[in-house]
Amino acid sequence: MKKTALLLCVLMLLSLLGCGGVSGTETTAPRQTEAGTTEPQPAALSEIALTDPSLQTSFVCEDNYRVFYEIFVGSFSDSNGDGIGDLRGIINRMDYLNDGDPNSGKSLGVEGLWLTPIFQSPSYHKYDVTDFYTVDPSFGTVEDLKELVALCHARNVKLILDLPINHTAKNCKWFSEFVLAQRNGEVDSDAYDFYSHCSAEEKKAGVAYGTVTGTDQYYECNFWSEMPELNFDSQAVRQTVLDVAKYYLDLGVDGFRFDAAKYIYYNDNPKSVEFWSWYLAELRAVKPELYTVAEVWDSDTVTDQYYPALNCFNFTISQTEGLISATAQKGDANRLAAYEERYLNTVRAKREDAMLVPFIANHDTDRSAGYLPSLNGYAQMAANLLLLGPGSPFLYYGEELGMRGSRGGANTDANRRLAMVWGDGDTVKDPEGASYPADSRADATAVEQMASASSLYNYYKKVILLRKANPEIARGDYKALSIPDSKVGGFVSEWNGSKVLVLHNTTGSAATLDLAALGLGEFTQISGFAGMKDAVLEGTTLTLGSQTSVVLR
Repeated sequence: MKKTALLLCVLMLLSLLGCGGVSGTETTAPRQTEAGTTEPQPAALSEIALTDPSLQTSFVCEDNYRVFYEIFVGSFSDSNGDGIGDLRGIINRMDYLNDGDPNSGKSLGVEGLWLTPIFQSPSYHKYDVTDFYTVDPSFGTVEDLKELVALCHARNVKLILDLPINHTAKNCKWFSEFVLAQRNGEVDSDAYDFYSHCSAEEKKAGVAYGTVTGTDQYYECNFWSEMPELNFDSQAVRQTVLDVAKYYLDLGVDGFRFDAAKYIYYNDNPKSVEFWSWYLAELRAVKPELYTVAEVWDSDTVTDQYYPALNCFNFTISQTEGLISATAQKGDANRLAAYEERYLNTVRAKREDAMLVPFIANHDTDRSAGYLPSLNGYAQMAANLLLLGPGSPFLYYGEELGMRGSRGGANTDANRRLAMVWGDGDTVKDPEGASYPADSRADATAVEQMASASSLYNYYKKVILLRKANPEIARGDYKALSIPDSKVGGFVSEWNGSKVLVLHNTTGSAATLDLAALGLGEFTQISGFAGMKDAVLEGTTLTLGSQTSVVLR
């Protein structure tokens, strides 16, 4: 007899939900079908009885194994008509992101938000900070931030801020005080060594420098001459950046994404790791449950060095040539699973609570919809590989809509940070310098996709729910499978005495597996599946459709 999961029915119903207004106003009137007849409204998820308690509809996340959503603030949602996304815009869109009811099925269901820098800055991207204690006026006020924090916490959503402490803006008062102290020879002043500087003879190969005007000194500026780099040998600097982080923790922020973490001491990873170990120990003394992740854009052999201090984004998995992209495009799922097991074993040996932090794309990379189209299931399979896997995955705003954007011939990151395609009159505009064609940015708006059961948006929502319903996926003891003569692959994950089996068929044809022959006969029940086709279990024989993933118990 065929065994299909009751949860699948829930997930299929869920894909029909989402016809509420994008900014939180629900549309309760029944939709009209193309033929003009009234389509019955689906039952709310909470009204569906699950007779098997192991097939839970949701799992309330109380730890850091969360699905995060990166928001490039200036491009997300504009609340006041000036064309610039702001904190109030995010507040207005919370029902789209997480409505506070894990069983409603009416929101995307993300469990954490990462905001790119919100501090006062002369640029559109805000990675060159003028004043760390002031919310940039174009984004709102500190009161708006407090309101957003409170709203997130009321819905069990963590909020982390992007904290770029490696450098500041050149017009930061700290740099002005540094230049003045240098000119006056005030060697006993904290300002004198506040930024990394040296004489012409002390310059290091491969390091970028700018001239400290009016002196014979040069300041370090590896990103841009307008971004001078702080001197972390200075105790005054260390205390200053510690105070900044503590200020936002006191406001209720849950943690930070640390920009350019390996540049603290350029080309000296051991010294940079020493700083982060000290810094994180100080912050965890204030907030033990702190969520942090570092940008160490490098190979695993480099990022591994930082794991005694904090988690790092995984760049081996991400981007155009990363393992998720390669696997989703009819690659070998066994390769990805084996890599994830090795990675987890490595980083957990360095710190017991270490996590994998995967992503597909972010504000510094080309958007994934440009190379992972949804028509052939590549975008959907990439979502499965990202979300039905270990750790704390990050989505980039608009990724759930299949938004496109790339540097291309214009060679500007603004084309990767385009205005969110809401489709409901939101006045948010593209950042300065953007030139990506407007008619190529997305096949459908958020409004259109929320109303379509077959949209990529509703697919993401379904997979996030499937992840929540099986908390072992993110948290458990991960064991990769090795399925001979097959590109179908996956893993077994055990947590709190419970196990799940996750299998991905990344190929272009259906696969039939004898679970008993593979030593997996204990998994007798489909918890749910997602993809282009079906999953069917007859006895111990699993038939898994092409470009489809399944979770079994």
